[in-house]
Amino acid sequence: MRFDPAQIREAQARNFDQAWQQGRDLLDQPSPNRSYPRLRYPFGTPHPVFQTIQRLREAYLRLGFSEAMNPVIVDASEVHKQFGSEALAVLDRCFYLAGLPRPDVGLSQERISQVGAILGRTVEPQEVEALTQILHGYKKGRVEGDDLVPEISKSLQASDALTSTMLDRVFPEFRELKAEPTTRTLRSHMTSGWFISLSHLHHRASLPVRLFSVDRCFRREQAEDAARLMTYHSASCVIMAEDVSADDGKAVAEGLLSQFGFEGFRFQPDEKRSKYYVPGTQIEVYAYHPGLIGSGTKYESGWVEIATFGVYSPTALAQYDIPYPVMNLGLGVERLAMILNNSRDLRALSYPQLQPEWSLSALEMARMIRVDREPMTRAGREIARGVVETCLLHGNAPSPCEFLAWKGELFGRQAEAWVVEPEENTKLCGPAFLNEVVIYKDEVLGVPRTPRWESAFEEGVPTGLRFVDAFADLAAYEAEMAAMEGRESETRVRIVRGAGEINLRVDPALERYVTSHKRKMDVRGPVFTTVRSRILGPAAPAEPPATSGGPE
Repeated sequence: MRFDPAQIREAQARNFDQAWQQGRDLLDQPSPNRSYPRLRYPFGTPHPVFQTIQRLREAYLRLGFSEAMNPVIVDASEVHKQFGSEALAVLDRCFYLAGLPRPDVGLSQERISQVGAILGRTVEPQEVEALTQILHGYKKGRVEGDDLVPEISKSLQASDALTSTMLDRVFPEFRELKAEPTTRTLRSHMTSGWFISLSHLHHRASLPVRLFSVDRCFRREQAEDAARLMTYHSASCVIMAEDVSADDGKAVAEGLLSQFGFEGFRFQPDEKRSKYYVPGTQIEVYAYHPGLIGSGTKYESGWVEIATFGVYSPTALAQYDIPYPVMNLGLGVERLAMILNNSRDLRALSYPQLQPEWSLSALEMARMIRVDREPMTRAGREIARGVVETCLLHGNAPSPCEFLAWKGELFGRQAEAWVVEPEENTKLCGPAFLNEVVIYKDEVLGVPRTPRWESAFEEGVPTGLRFVDAFADLAAYEAEMAAMEGRESETRVRIVRGAGEINLRVDPALERYVTSHKRKMDVRGPVFTTVRSRILGPAAPAEPPATSGGPE
């Protein structure tokens, strides 16, 4: 079922509630085979980023780390405690959270009249009192925002859609609300969460404490590009122990990354020298992956910067009363996923559905073309097979001519199917009846298997759909429909100018893909043939079963 979004938007503008209610009429009732429990879904494919996250989780667990969930919302005061003089630079990259204020909404007599006009009746005094209490409770925080419409609807015995219309038209305070900023931020580093978590653990957990978290961080970049996103995943871990050092970072880096195929490791000081690390302990990790050599990426040398670790400074830990050293290591999940998937653009890797440039393999394109109408019964499939075999055997027979393609029982009736060509001085089938749909160089072609098109079939992906096959399925389907009604059918094809004219359905996404890449969809040619079905009479009565013994 397809619907017109433009028409729905117009209907919504006229009457939202009516358009919303009519949504159920736009949905088809599922056929028996499309109903649960017969309806089942096959396995899907994982997203490369979340697949990498899962592998990282398993890798950390194998190293003996326990999984943790750190706070995502961090107050700016925490950032000042952690980063000291660098806090302003960190906060400059943070997203600050804002919230809508709760307006003080009054109920004047004029507004009560407007509410009544929308409801189409007089608003009773007890309803006015109930509405007043709900609005006051919303202001004081006793009624939550997502409960406001249901509460008002219940008090006025009105639909949610009508209540939403009333709030929009009668109480402009809600429509004119503007967000007010707070001091809360979305964490830009997993470090912000680790300090808070460890401040609650150091006095009650046995040392050493080994924790990891693979979760989302947010950074207010000036713009997103191939190497930067405003939200990304950090795979971070901490070790809190009395004897922890930068050597722990080297060992964890090797143990973690070797599980992804990295073999050699180099460690060099990070030039950034963040103040929340002990001087000289902030280290960049370079790792060697043999699979990157000759891969066509910027990492063809096999070496890639993949992680950073360091030991938290006592000056930062002291702000949280943490008395033990802490080693922290982190890496960007998307960066690792790019390396493992040989990707050049973070945006395309993370959000392929948002990219204007998209690609389909020839095999994917071939799977987006199928026969439109198919026979439903075994007899129908036999008709289609008989039509194909007749065309293959007699396709070049001079016309006028007709050949019996099938005879049998169809929906309780004796029937026949004939391939015919009544016109003179031609052939039973036109020259394009054996054309086959093939995907070649991002184009959809309907061509014959001749020497001219040999490269298309060898280098491309044939769909296995010939014009005669698709036409035969349509003829069999229409013969079935006719037999159910006790009539004859005639299915004719002349010059094919598009896939639909030969009973082929092309996925709209494939059509957009081909046209957007300025490629061809050339499925056409002269087929010129006809199939007629004839009803001969009721089905023959079944013969009685044979009996043993002689005559009585």
